[in-house]
Amino acid sequence: MELFIEQFPIVIHSLNIGFIQTLKLFFVTLLGAIPLGLLIAFGSMSRFRPVSYLMKIIVWIIRGTPLMIQLLIIYYFPGLVLNVTLWVGEEGRFLAASIGFIFNYACYFSEIYRGGIQGVPHGQEEAGLVLGMTKSQIFFRVTLLQMIKRIVPPMSNEIITLVKDTSLARIIALQEIIWAGQSFMKGSQGISGAIWPLFFTAVYYLIFNGILTVLLGRLEKKLDYFR
Repeated sequence: MELFIEQFPIVIHSLNIGFIQTLKLFFVTLLGAIPLGLLIAFGSMSRFRPVSYLMKIIVWIIRGTPLMIQLLIIYYFPGLVLNVTLWVGEEGRFLAASIGFIFNYACYFSEIYRGGIQGVPHGQEEAGLVLGMTKSQIFFRVTLLQMIKRIVPPMSNEIITLVKDTSLARIIALQEIIWAGQSFMKGSQGISGAIWPLFFTAVYYLIFNGILTVLLGRLEKKLDYFR
């Protein structure tokens, strides 16, 4: 018990540092993937077939391959194949992970956007045109608002999944929270063979996911007026 009390502050401090890295990766991914996903969705729905086919192929490849492999390719390809050093130090690993996560989740979000846009009755666009509205006005004032209501539940699931997927960044040695917790099993700061820090990492995830679940649930309720 005394050993646990001595180790506890050391472990919590390390987990806090790792969790900050996890939070940074989470928010950077959302900030990049949400708008990029909308652009990819527009591309896949484009009437210009080369663009549409290209976007659909990219989405198919990204969704059909593991995120872990994508991270490994992004991180190691420049150095091993092109002999170019792009990712230097912890900041470089974070940048590589961010690019991988943003592009991966943008492709998943694009399919959610596409389904939400196509789910809005086409007759509403025709009615808007009859009323003299432009296509951009119809999209932002009619289609977009209804699309948001439709996509909140599937987007919420993807966002919750993103929280847990950030742990995959440790494959390129990004020191996120699970990396920090696992390090005490291998030996870190005078502590080795300790598995209990991993249970505390689970608590971090549970609390963060709980907060997100409540916030996203409230957002969904606020959008009930579109029913």
